[in-house]
Amino acid sequence: MDFRSAFAVKPGAACSLAAIDPGYHGPHADEAAARVDLEGYKEKISKLQRTLYGDRSKALLIVLQGIDGAGKDGTCWHVISAMDPQGVKVTGFKQPTPEEAAHDFLWRVHAHAPAKGEIAVFNRSQYEDVLVARVHDLVPQSQWEARYRFINEWERLLVEQNDTTIIKFFLYISKEEQLERFKRRLDDPARQWKISKADYTERARWDDYIAAFEAALSKCTTSHAPWYVIPSNHKWFRNLAVSQIIADTLADMHPQWPKPSVDLDEIRRLYHGAAGA
Repeated sequence: MDFRSAFAVKPGAACSLAAIDPGYHGPHADEAAARVDLEGYKEKISKLQRTLYGDRSKALLIVLQGIDGAGKDGTCWHVISAMDPQGVKVTGFKQPTPEEAAHDFLWRVHAHAPAKGEIAVFNRSQYEDVLVARVHDLVPQSQWEARYRFINEWERLLVEQNDTTIIKFFLYISKEEQLERFKRRLDDPARQWKISKADYTERARWDDYIAAFEAALSKCTTSHAPWYVIPSNHKWFRNLAVSQIIADTLADMHPQWPKPSVDLDEIRRLYHGAAGA
């Protein structure tokens, strides 16, 4: 199954999350059945990412968004772990600092865009400024509405000026699944540190967040920076779908090992021929 074609938000089309089943899990019955495919995609990611790092001619930006509890951290842990940390950097965008808030909203984001040869992963991103800012009326409507255009222009800048490929994932869970995950955090000492009262108070704004996500997905999916809505009630399926899309995207980038910078025959003659004699 091609998850890119299945889950891509089509440019120019309105995205309705109500039409998508967050509990969908594709042709695999369970995690055990999907394990072989998942490991295969992760192995492919590992090989291609190392080649991309050696190539140093292209970059990849991966954006992770989702409502609280959707699994952004878990996706980083399970999927990005397949990559060599030398060529990957993960940036989590929290509430802006006073310095960041004193600049334009893209200022803090641009500094973390990937260099050629790198993969950058945004755990939350520039889209917070059309999500939280919209839901909580942090700026006037005229200001956050203009940001969709600025985000599209910034993403095009990365693509056209730095050979950056962009893929964006919205990890979609149901409201019921979110509450169940919050409950599991309460019962797990290893995850209790993640609990916040805001996790629960923000649930009252669920419909507002869904509307904000639908607007961002509809207005900011493009052929050069597509959005993918990933059904994420099943964590194993989320990891499977995201890993396949990343693996296929890297393959389409066609990274190549660079040519040697020295004369290999000369190196063999000077340093290995005598040693082997």
